Amino acid sequence: MVTVAGLLGGAEGPGRDAEGQFALDLLIVADAPQLDVENGAALVEAVPDGARLVLSGDPGVLGSAGPGRVFADVLAARVCPVVASRTPDPGPIGELVSGIGIGELGQVDAPGKEVVIVPVRDAGEAVHRTVQLVADSVPRAFGLPPEAVQVITPGHGGSAGTRALNAALKDRLNPGPGRFGGFDLGDRIVHVPSPGRALPGRVVSADAEGLHLDCPGAGGRVVVAKDRVESSVRHGWALTAHQAVGSRWPAVVVVLPGDAADALSRDWVYTAFGRAERHLSVVHGVDQALPRAVAEVMPKPRTTRLTGLLRSLVAAAREQPE
Repeated sequence: MVTVAGLLGGAEGPGRDAEGQFALDLLIVADAPQLDVENGAALVEAVPDGARLVLSGDPGVLGSAGPGRVFADVLAARVCPVVASRTPDPGPIGELVSGIGIGELGQVDAPGKEVVIVPVRDAGEAVHRTVQLVADSVPRAFGLPPEAVQVITPGHGGSAGTRALNAALKDRLNPGPGRFGGFDLGDRIVHVPSPGRALPGRVVSADAEGLHLDCPGAGGRVVVAKDRVESSVRHGWALTAHQAVGSRWPAVVVVLPGDAADALSRDWVYTAFGRAERHLSVVHGVDQALPRAVAEVMPKPRTTRLTGLLRSLVAAAREQPE
């Protein structure tokens, strides 16, 4: 298992032959909805003739941070074999997320408090209740450490965005002066080495070389040079749904303050709620905007020619003489 960035950059995987193609017979890309056109094209060009390329992922999640919608376009073109799994995750969370995927936000029976709605009146209360849930309520109810609870909110700014929530959570869970470029040992972080790639992790040390992080998604230890810390490392107790795509946690707290109503869409809610494995708390301050977003607000359209190009290529190939 390697990352797309590591494979394309030559830091991970089987390497390339003299013609610049991967030395492999089969390449399976997990979380393929996150492929943008640049990385998608680079992967296809590097797969040798005769090898198989398998794109795997959930078409309901948020798309790539970069341009294009490679996975969705390949599906829409209907020019290659498709294997669809229709088995939802078990339990109340799986039932809830499956309903969201078809535009229905229904109540689910959650006898073990797998799904909890926490109504709030304003952003200040949303932050307060979120800290309470992460630091105390969820760990006590489910026997989890706070590190197993991830907060997801629609944006970075605002009175209940990631910046405000991370400041409040750090103050409660790992207070400190921010000695190392605004960070302290033990801080939860998200490392963004390139646009669209977010790696949750933790600060383990700092020295003249830079900030040392433990990022499981990058294979372990990562060192971020001092001059790169400010631009590529954020606190990570709270993430946006785009940053959380591709990861799952035992417990998730989704924060929806009143000013987040316009940012909600079906794919955003599907992605955020679907990050939870055992427990989902929804800090709910958007009233009817949530069911309306699930029922009516579809992903923003992206202008792309890929579907038509794929169909044309296949049609041309079929017209070639045997």
